[in-house]
Amino acid sequence: MWFRGTRRVLDQPYAACVGGDETFGRFVDRPFPAILEVGLEMRVLNFGCLFSGVEALYQDKALRELLRGADLCVLQAPGLLGQSNHFYRVHRRRNDRVLAPTEDLIGLYPEIDFTEVHFVRHLMTCLNKIRDARFEVVLDELRRNWIRKIGEFLQGLETPVILLRLQVLQGELGEHPSDLAYVGVTDQMIAAVSTLCADTVDVKTQVCGRSDEIEDMLFGTLQQPMAEHMIGPAAHRAIAAKLMGPIRNLH
Repeated sequence: MWFRGTRRVLDQPYAACVGGDETFGRFVDRPFPAILEVGLEMRVLNFGCLFSGVEALYQDKALRELLRGADLCVLQAPGLLGQSNHFYRVHRRRNDRVLAPTEDLIGLYPEIDFTEVHFVRHLMTCLNKIRDARFEVVLDELRRNWIRKIGEFLQGLETPVILLRLQVLQGELGEHPSDLAYVGVTDQMIAAVSTLCADTVDVKTQVCGRSDEIEDMLFGTLQQPMAEHMIGPAAHRAIAAKLMGPIRNLH
């Protein structure tokens, strides 16, 4: 896995932030780990990784060792879809990519041709279009699998963990109720793993395309559609502000 920023020497105390695109800070100059480092006057390493999710956390032993070496860890709760399970397998690092459906999924949805399905959101959109009880069977598997894997990940760390539940609202950027807005991490899932954490921080924010922050983002000419679906600098400052108190309480 590749992380953001210059190489850092790990022979001094540090806090760690780990997560996906938002922790990495795609298209922003100073993501919230960098803001925390300045505000807390302590070393904060950004272990955010693009396109990573449950599976990358669960499988990467080297990452776990880096987190065990930290004084404390901020873990952005990963999304529901980026995990291998009974119904499909994802890429070990790029958890947004479907490697293959399993025989269980093919048997559950014999009418769907999965040949051209390569991403988890596309896969779930195809399943959701049919709108019957089978979709809830898949969701139930994903929820139980998420709790098991994140629970085992947390139990394997000796480092105090602050669980960051970051809910990013897409709003008016083409998301519809019939799409996947409701397919996410539930309150019950957070409650199931929060007992293994030192604290839990909830932050609701919105993508920069909805908050009119697009002019403050850094992206190439062809990247604007992607940038509009990322959080902007103001959101990163708000996240850092919510984390300051809980981190000080632990440090």
